Amino acid sequence: MTAHSACPLPAIVAHAAPPGLRAALDAFAKGAMLIVTDDDGRENEGDLIMAAVHCRPQDMAFIVRHTSGIVCAPLMPEIAARLDLPPMVARNDAPFATAFTVSVDWRMGTTTGISAADRCATVRGLADPDSRPADFVRPGHIFPLVARQGGVLERDGHTEAAVDLCRLTDLPPVGVICELVNDDGTVMRGDDLAAFGARHGLHRITIADLIALRRTLEAGAAAIAAQ
Repeated sequence: MTAHSACPLPAIVAHAAPPGLRAALDAFAKGAMLIVTDDDGRENEGDLIMAAVHCRPQDMAFIVRHTSGIVCAPLMPEIAARLDLPPMVARNDAPFATAFTVSVDWRMGTTTGISAADRCATVRGLADPDSRPADFVRPGHIFPLVARQGGVLERDGHTEAAVDLCRLTDLPPVGVICELVNDDGTVMRGDDLAAFGARHGLHRITIADLIALRRTLEAGAAAIAAQ
């Protein structure tokens, strides 16, 4: 697979982002995972999100240990097309129309596909621009999700947040996401998310933060184009 080193945060993004979000984006660019929460009126949950290209087996093990375990890989439509990842179902009637494709495992050097190392190899393979459809077996243990082209400005979901985080930090637009849960299996929310983030030293941001940043960047680009 193609290696990818940590990237500095693009200057235009660093300048536009408020301090807390800038620190989170800088950490994400260097390989950290973030806690990303959505609106109280939507799913009202927090996901662990990181860039697939930076995922290591120990990161995947941490994600599986503290989440629902259904690890998803948000990616752009053109990547899904290149890797021949069709929709999981012909008619998607999920509440938020989350765009699952067929599930996959990385073919080379993996065993059952369920281990942290195997799942890590799969998400990194999805992020590799040199990967081909034949590099994956179907079905598998990673669930790709197709993001909307417009990102969080088109759909305010964790799928789009993950891809936008990658694009804002100049990383291949494939993420790793999974919903945080408590030890009793309930969805982690509110104070529990804050405590978890503090305990593990993770930055916490909201999808609303990303929407505001995207709007700021687009307004700046429009102003420059109008000059």
